[in-house]
Amino acid sequence: MIPRESQNPIAESRDGRPEPFVFLLLENFTLIAFACAIEPLRLANRMAGRKLYEWRVVTADGGPVTASNGVTLQADGPMAELTRDTTIMVVGGLNVKSAVSRPVLTWLRREARRGLAVGALCNGAQVVAQAGLLDGRRCTIHWENRDGFEEEFPQVDLSQNIFVIDRDRYSAAGGTASTDLMLKLIARRHGTDLANLVADQMIHTAIRSDKDEQRLSIPTRIGVRHPRLANVIHAMEDSIEDPISPALLAEDVGMSTRQLERLFRRYLNRSPKRYYMELRLGKARNLLQQTDMSVINVALACGFTSPSHFSKCYRALYKTTPYRERGASDASA
Repeated sequence: MIPRESQNPIAESRDGRPEPFVFLLLENFTLIAFACAIEPLRLANRMAGRKLYEWRVVTADGGPVTASNGVTLQADGPMAELTRDTTIMVVGGLNVKSAVSRPVLTWLRREARRGLAVGALCNGAQVVAQAGLLDGRRCTIHWENRDGFEEEFPQVDLSQNIFVIDRDRYSAAGGTASTDLMLKLIARRHGTDLANLVADQMIHTAIRSDKDEQRLSIPTRIGVRHPRLANVIHAMEDSIEDPISPALLAEDVGMSTRQLERLFRRYLNRSPKRYYMELRLGKARNLLQQTDMSVINVALACGFTSPSHFSKCYRALYKTTPYRERGASDASA
């Protein structure tokens, strides 16, 4: 049991009624994001020795829904009008655009107008933003979907952090980040002692905050701890649309171009130019798969002024053309 003095007074303001959550699961939702959000609520009830939270699972039509890993879940029912103290969590996954329908958007807008808090897990933020509920707000989304989201929703302040709480809008980047978001909400309502007990039960030994970033540090990602190399790669990642010449990159870290070449060859087995090209083409692939941008606009957004040069480079790396990539993406949606 939680020592009474450690509980947040807010916990007693609901006359003992459990706080309701409704999880909207979209087709091909990410199971880990959902499980990591719902388990903290179950464990909070268990650790507190009383029902602090209750939850329901809904789908657009009330029928079963299949996760991206093939597991099928039965919903508790369809989308319906909710009590105003309910928090909605939209759980997205693969091909989220194909899972969005007019009824889903209408339901989210209506419930938000009635004052309900709305959250998004994994790329559920794509759906909440499409409903217009993130305009002028901060949110986060899985890093893999960041490029497309930024292009489609420039009015949203997109963060790279693992979760974001902006008033009554919540978002988590997916995976285990859902746990950190829910632990934060539990701590706000019932105190950090309860949140810590829940984390302990989940073997979640390091509770992350909304200041933690999603991706591993550059040295960890590339497997090399070299400050100058990390600084150059960071500059490359920040300058995709307007590429910086190797000479300027080298100058910025106090090296000659030849030294920079040797550094990349030694640790990454490729030239700085090649590494930079792969970064730009990686973003181009994301935009082709995640947005409706024209191939020409994708090329420009990734620093290519010539469509033919873009197509040639793309084919060399991915063994297909940007136009075929777009067609394959449309076919799988």
